Amino acid sequence: MMYDPFQPFEWKLAHGRTLTLGPKGLLMAIINVTPDSFSDGGVYNDAEAAVAQGLRCVEDGAAILDIGGESTRPGAAAVTAEEERARVLPVIKALAERTDAILSVDTYRAETARLAVAAGAHIINDVHGLQREPDLARVAAETGAGLCIMHTGRDREKLSDVVRDQYHFLDRSLEIAAAAGIERERIVLDPGFGFAKDTDENVELMTRFAELHGSELPLLAGTSRKRFIGAVTGREAQGRDVGTAATTALLRMAGAALFRVHDVAINRDALLVADAMLTVKRQAADGPEKHGMEIQP
Repeated sequence: MMYDPFQPFEWKLAHGRTLTLGPKGLLMAIINVTPDSFSDGGVYNDAEAAVAQGLRCVEDGAAILDIGGESTRPGAAAVTAEEERARVLPVIKALAERTDAILSVDTYRAETARLAVAAGAHIINDVHGLQREPDLARVAAETGAGLCIMHTGRDREKLSDVVRDQYHFLDRSLEIAAAAGIERERIVLDPGFGFAKDTDENVELMTRFAELHGSELPLLAGTSRKRFIGAVTGREAQGRDVGTAATTALLRMAGAALFRVHDVAINRDALLVADAMLTVKRQAADGPEKHGMEIQP
C-alpha cells in the first residue's frame, strides 16, 4: 500500500506529549533569540521580547514554537555553546510556564538539547541532521524528544539530482537515529530548503516534493523568507511573507505536514485554504457514500 502523508501520524515528543500530523497542516513559529538572523536578527534578542513573540505566535495559530540561539544564515558569526544556552534556555523555561504550546529547540549541540528538554522543550530541531554532533541522537533517545532531522548540502559534495541527494543524506541520518535507539514515531524529516541549494534547486525540490515521501515519515517545510523566494519575487527578506504563504499552500497540497514560518497568521490562512481543498479532494476519492452524501440518479 502506498504511503499516504495525509493519514494520522502520532508524533511522540518529550514529557509525554504527542502531536497528530497528517490530516491538518500545522505551523512551527520561528523564535530567533539572535542578533544576526537573516530577516529578524536583533528583533527578539532578549528573553522578554522572545517570550512575548512566542505567545503572539500561539495566538495566531502556531502549534509549535521553535527557539534558536544561533543564526544559520551563510556567513553568520559562530556562537559558543555557552552563548547559545544563555539565549535559549530562559526563553524555553518561561514559555513552558506560560503556554501549553509544543516547544522546540533549534540546535545541533547535544548538551544544549539536553538542557533545553530539561527546561521544557519537547522537540530537538537539528539543521545538521545528526551528522555534525552525532551524540545528539543519544540525547534525543534518552530524553524521548521529538526530532526534526534536516537535510543540508553544506560542507560536502552533493549529488547532482536534488531528490537523490535528499535520500543520500537523510538515509545516513536515519541510520544514526536507529543506532541510537530513536523510534521512528519520534522523527520528522526536513528537506532543508535554502541550505546550500540555489534558486533552481529549491524550485525543483518544491516541484518534486511528493518524491520525498519514500521515507514514509512526515515532512517539515522551511521556506520562510528564504533567498530563493526573493529571487522569484524580487523582494527583500521582510517582504517575502506572501511568497512564503504561496509555498506553504503548494507544499501542503504535495503532502508536507509541518511549516516553519516567521509570519504565522498569513501562513495559517494559506493552510486553511489548502486543507479545505484537500478535504474536497479526499471526499471525491473516497466516494460520496462514505461521507453520507446522496447520489443523484
